[in-house]
Amino acid sequence: MPHTLGLRQVDVFASGPLTGNPVAVVHDADDLTDDRMAAFARWTNLSETTFLLAPTHARADYRVRIWTPGGELPFAGHPTLGTAHAWLEAGGVPRTEGAVVQECGVGNVTLRRGAPGRPDDGRLAFAGPPLLRSGSVAPEDLAHLARALRVPVSDVVDAAWVDNGPGWVAALLPDAAAVLAVEPDLAAFGDLKIGVVGPYEPGESDAAVEVRAFVPGLGVAEDPVTGSLNAGIGEWLAGPVLPESYVASQGTVLGRRGRVHVRRDTDGVVWVGGDTVTTISGSVTL
Repeated sequence: MPHTLGLRQVDVFASGPLTGNPVAVVHDADDLTDDRMAAFARWTNLSETTFLLAPTHARADYRVRIWTPGGELPFAGHPTLGTAHAWLEAGGVPRTEGAVVQECGVGNVTLRRGAPGRPDDGRLAFAGPPLLRSGSVAPEDLAHLARALRVPVSDVVDAAWVDNGPGWVAALLPDAAAVLAVEPDLAAFGDLKIGVVGPYEPGESDAAVEVRAFVPGLGVAEDPVTGSLNAGIGEWLAGPVLPESYVASQGTVLGRRGRVHVRRDTDGVVWVGGDTVTTISGSVTL
């Protein structure tokens, strides 16, 4: 029997109207089957669609399931911010003052408003979950990565696994211009989910780096703005290579103007925040 449920579409990491990455959030989705969730995610054709359910963990405020057009993810960043925004806007009250606890495939993820030391900036931010895979990239994987990106291996300054759930491997290129120039061979990716990052020169942009994310295996050729990847890059580079607090630009090639606020706090936790705004509100029958 069809269910009529609340629906919000939230623009995440936006720097103005329609500049970020939208996520569709379906409320009260406990009675939906996996097949129905997957079908709706394919239908929206957004990089992610999420479904809010009652939590099963005592500390969690809600449970979320995150779907791409190609399948379910245990964690993703822009859906985490967008889902928390939708839950709060719909009247959700956190169990713990000052924090929202999201239950998802990687466990509980904590969100709060404001970066460490900046509680009044108003942005939702999530604590990056622990990396499931980190460290250097084997030569054969590096060759595969470079072939998929259509760049010489010698142009890859460094590469590392930064997988906090989706499976990310990241490549550091010499500069932001090199990132913007990438024209990937999507057929060569196989199962790889590749993130690319390169720095701007001081004064060249309001952002410190340009980031791009490619996940053709999940039906998303290029993701407009990506919280999980930026969290993984922050775990890898914030401090030793990049500042401990910086802004990443993403989505430029796609005509977006995403801005991701990354900060490593004194405890070593990487927080990823961004502006969130509801652009569509209504209901859906599934």
